Amino acid sequence: MPILEIVGLGPGAPELLTRQAHAVLCSAREVLLRTMHPAVQIIPSSIPVRTFDPLYESGDSFEDVYGQIVAEVFRACQAGAGCVYAVPGDPLMGEATVIELLRQAPSAQVTVQIVNGVSFVEPCLAALAVDGLEGLFVGDALDLARMHHPHFPPDRPALLGQLYSRLVASDVKLTLLNVYPEPHEVALLHAAGTDSVQVERLPLHALDRSVRIGPLTALFIPALATGHSLEAFQETVAHLRAPDGCPWDREQTPTSLRPHLLEEAYEALHAIDAGDTQALREELGDLLLQIVLQAQIAVEEGDFSLGEVIHGIETKIRRRHPHVFGDVQVGEVDEVLRNWEALKASERQDAGKGKGLLDGIPLGLPALAQAAEIQDRVARIGFDWPQADGARDKILEELDEIARAGSEGLADEVGDLLFSAVNFARRLNVDAESALRTAAARFRRRFARVEALASTAGRELSALSLDELDVLWEQAKSEGL
Repeated sequence: MPILEIVGLGPGAPELLTRQAHAVLCSAREVLLRTMHPAVQIIPSSIPVRTFDPLYESGDSFEDVYGQIVAEVFRACQAGAGCVYAVPGDPLMGEATVIELLRQAPSAQVTVQIVNGVSFVEPCLAALAVDGLEGLFVGDALDLARMHHPHFPPDRPALLGQLYSRLVASDVKLTLLNVYPEPHEVALLHAAGTDSVQVERLPLHALDRSVRIGPLTALFIPALATGHSLEAFQETVAHLRAPDGCPWDREQTPTSLRPHLLEEAYEALHAIDAGDTQALREELGDLLLQIVLQAQIAVEEGDFSLGEVIHGIETKIRRRHPHVFGDVQVGEVDEVLRNWEALKASERQDAGKGKGLLDGIPLGLPALAQAAEIQDRVARIGFDWPQADGARDKILEELDEIARAGSEGLADEVGDLLFSAVNFARRLNVDAESALRTAAARFRRRFARVEALASTAGRELSALSLDELDVLWEQAKSEGL
């Protein structure tokens, strides 16, 4: 079988070539280069050198260019009973063509031999005086530029190669700002591994303003303080549950933690209703603690891990959003919801659970929220009033039925009235649960003011007439409470 030797040329300077790479390059019949590189000056002039740089000018995309390079390398290899293909850095550090050559080699009946080189990582670490084993994440800036959220923990340092243009830097910056604060200092490394190496430190928000960014630019992102990642939090919770952890946490079970889970969920809702973002941040943390605690207990029992929890919901969300992660075309929100219900129905059928449309609604939901969820689900299949007026008229109908109801059926009729009121609120795009909570909180504020006004006047509430109470109530309302 022909032998394909893939050689790493190092980060730039010829003196960083390994002895093995030097020997292979200087004894080759021909050297194929993914792109022109300073190290090729050591190759004797008698050896033909061919670069694929022209393909970058004619190709429609990087994928198209890489496909052409792979095909040409295999053709040259099979025609000459073997060949040498040289790439910048190390062949297995961010080289898409090498990965594809390795994948196709068996079917092409070619044996691949990797000749390692110094990658961009080592000179970057030297320029930064950073230890690569201290949790360093190494990645591709092009991958991050296509994402909406960083795919590495922010409490670990990160080094990204191929930040070759200000456009790429702009996309990378926007992704990083989902996690890192704007003033967070990062470092651009220009031409690391050459005599022209430069380290440019600047705040994250100014990342794409550097005029030095070019083909040999990498990005270093220092870690945030310890404890900014889910992995770090999982370690903290696991420690709490460990033999040397907290006696109270070690004793907890899924059942004993149930009240805390419910309480934290309600406190998060209260923060949302109050519009208090700082309180919401804290309450979401408390809620996350309950989730991670439950998952850690499951790990200890051998039931499941938090990774499996995340994988399950990730898979489900992607499956139920084929219009985002697939090729399904949808229009308005109503069409999205109908498609969502169709997918869920298919899942229920595939699982053989025999569940109906409403079976997944938790019975433990507050009554108003449960009613709204029921109405939302049946509306998605078209079982709904065509107009909001129909839901409003239903309220009037239920009021009439209450007036005619006897004592035995009164509770049922009041329940129907409340259910209809929730439906009308839903048609007005008002969340009934939140609206009632807000109304209750407003009533409490106003009534507390009524108590204060009566106390100032030296009167007991119980001694006031309804008309007098009403006057105080209107005064409280006039004060904006």
